Amino acid sequence: MTQFREFIKEDRVRVFDGAMGTMLYNKGVYINRSYDELNLTSPDLVEEVHREYLKAGAEIIETNTYGASRLRLAQHGLDSSLAEINVSAARIARKAVESARHDAFVAGALSPIGVRIEPYGPTSMDEARELFKEQAQALLDGGIDCFVLETFHDLAEMQQGILAIRELCDHVIFAQMTINEQGATAFGTPPEIFTERIDQWLNREGADVIGLNCSVGPQIILEAIETMRQHTNRRLSAQPNAGLPRDVHGRKMYMASPEYMAKYAKRLINSGVKFIGGCCGTTPEHIKLIVDAVRALSPGRRTVRAITREEHAVKVDPVPFGDRSRLSGRLAKGEFVTTVEIVPPKGCDPSKMIEGVRMLKDAGVDAVNVPDGPRAQSRMGALAVSLIIEQQVGIEAVTHYACRDRNLLGMLSDLLGAAGMGLHNFLIVTGDPPKMGPYPEATAVFDIDSIGLTNMVNRLNHGLDPGGNPIGKPTSFVIGVGVNPGAIDPDYEIRRFEYKVEAGAEFAITQPVFDVGQLKNFLKRIEGCRIPVIPGIWPLTSFRNAEFLNNEVPGVSVPPEILERMRRTEDGAAALREGVKIAQEMLEEVRPFVQGVQVSAPFGKIQHALEVFEVL
Repeated sequence: MTQFREFIKEDRVRVFDGAMGTMLYNKGVYINRSYDELNLTSPDLVEEVHREYLKAGAEIIETNTYGASRLRLAQHGLDSSLAEINVSAARIARKAVESARHDAFVAGALSPIGVRIEPYGPTSMDEARELFKEQAQALLDGGIDCFVLETFHDLAEMQQGILAIRELCDHVIFAQMTINEQGATAFGTPPEIFTERIDQWLNREGADVIGLNCSVGPQIILEAIETMRQHTNRRLSAQPNAGLPRDVHGRKMYMASPEYMAKYAKRLINSGVKFIGGCCGTTPEHIKLIVDAVRALSPGRRTVRAITREEHAVKVDPVPFGDRSRLSGRLAKGEFVTTVEIVPPKGCDPSKMIEGVRMLKDAGVDAVNVPDGPRAQSRMGALAVSLIIEQQVGIEAVTHYACRDRNLLGMLSDLLGAAGMGLHNFLIVTGDPPKMGPYPEATAVFDIDSIGLTNMVNRLNHGLDPGGNPIGKPTSFVIGVGVNPGAIDPDYEIRRFEYKVEAGAEFAITQPVFDVGQLKNFLKRIEGCRIPVIPGIWPLTSFRNAEFLNNEVPGVSVPPEILERMRRTEDGAAALREGVKIAQEMLEEVRPFVQGVQVSAPFGKIQHALEVFEVL
C-alpha cells in the first residue's frame, strides 16, 4: 500500500485498464454467464485479459469483481462462493502484474450492491455497508493495492461503500459515479453536488480520488469533469465508455475508435484528470493509444475557485395534510371515510364505468379507488381513469400507482404530470408481477419498490426531485400505501409498514379483511407508527369467488367459517345476499377502530358494493 501511495503521488497521469466484460465477451463468454465465476472456473482466461491490458501499458488493473457482491452473486446461485471468487480475482490480477515489464498495481473493484437502499429501497444503510465490507474484506485478503468504487448512481450508496472500506483499512479509494447523457446521475444529482459530497466523505487530504466511469462516452465525461474540477482539490479520474452503444444486428456495439478515445484522453488530461482509462467497449487497443497520448502530454494544471452558494436542495414546507384534498380533509378531522374500488375498463370506452361512478357519487361515497393494472391485467391506465372520473363525474379518485411498469424517470414524469392535472390522492403499491396476468413474458421494471416510491412522492411534496434538486412549487399528494394484516410473515410486513411511515406514508389501505381479530392484532402492533388505516372489504359473490380469494390472491385469507357460509348458499342471488351480509358484518365490526373502509365492487357490481354501506 505504501508503494502504491508513492506511485500515485508522483506528478504524472496514470493509466487504468479498459473493459473486462467486453474482452471476455469477445473471447466467447456469453452474457448469460457470471463473469465473476470465471475467477474460479477459467482463471487463465481472466489473467489473459489482464496481461493484454498490461502489455498495452496499463499501470492499474481492476479485479474481475464488478458483480461479485453477495446479492449479485446470489442471482447466479454463487453467493456462498463470495470470498473464494474475490480472493481468487485479486490473486489472478496480482499474478498478471508480476509478469508486467513496468510498475503496475491491482485495484479491487466494487460496484453497487444490486438493490435500492433507503430511502428508495428496503435495504438499510447498515445492511448496505455490511455487504460492501464483506466483499472488500475478501479483496483485501487477496492482496489488492487500492479500491475502486465504480458506476454508482446513488450518493447514499457511495457513502456506505466508503464507510465500509474505512472500517477495514486505510487503502486509497477511487470513488467513481456514473452519469447520463444530461450530465447528471440517474437520480438527477449534478456533478457539483456529488463531487462536494464525496469530497467531504473521503475526508483525507491528498490520497483518495473522485471520478466518473461508464454509461456515456468521453465527450459527456469531459463536460462533467470540467464542472467537477471547480468543486474539489482532489485528483480526478475518468474511465468513459467507448461512446454510446448502438444496436447492430441485435448486438450492442461501442463505436468509438481507439484514435477518438485517445484524442479525448488528451482533453481530459488538460482538464485536470490524473487517472484515465476506459469502461464498456474499450479494449487493449484503446488503452495503448491512451498511453501514447499520456506520454505525449504534460498534464494540465487544475484551477479551483472557491464556491459560495446556498444549499442546492432546500426543502419547502409542504401543503398541510388536511388542505390537499377533500379526502385528506376528512381524514385530518378524524371523520370516517367511505371509498369504493372499481375496475378500470378493458377497452377505451369509459362510459359504463362513468355511469357506475355517478351512482357512487349520488350515494355519498367520498372517493373512488382506481387500481393500476390489478393482477397484471391490461386495462385503461389508472392516471387516465382517475382524471376522467374527477373531471366528468366530480368525485375524488384514489389513484393506485404501481412500481411494476415504469422506471424511475417514467414515475417522476407521471407524478409531475398528475400534479399538474390536479390529481392528489395516491395509493402507492409495488404491483403484481406480470406472470400473474395474460402476458407473463412482459417485463417488470421495479426500479424502486413501494417504500422508495413513497419516499420520492414525499420529497416532491417538499419541493425536491429524487436527486435533491428544487422543482419549484411543491406537489400536494396525499400519500397512501398498501398493507396486509394477514401476511404470511407478519414481522416482515410490520417492518415494511414502519419503513413506509418513516418514508412519508399518511394513510393505509389494507387487503380485503375477512378476519377482524387478525386486523385488530395488526393495529395493536402498529400503535407506535399509527396512521389512518382503511380496511378493504370485499362482498363475496359466490363460494367459488371465496375459494379463489383464499387460494389465489396473495395476502388474502378467508376463514373456514366464512367459506362454509358461502358453500351453503344455493344459487347466485342467495350467494350475493350472503356475501353482502358478511361484508356488512365486517364493516360494523371494524368501524369503531378504523378511519374508513374501502369496499370493492367485484366484477363491476357497483350496486353490490353500495348495499354494504346500508348498515352505516
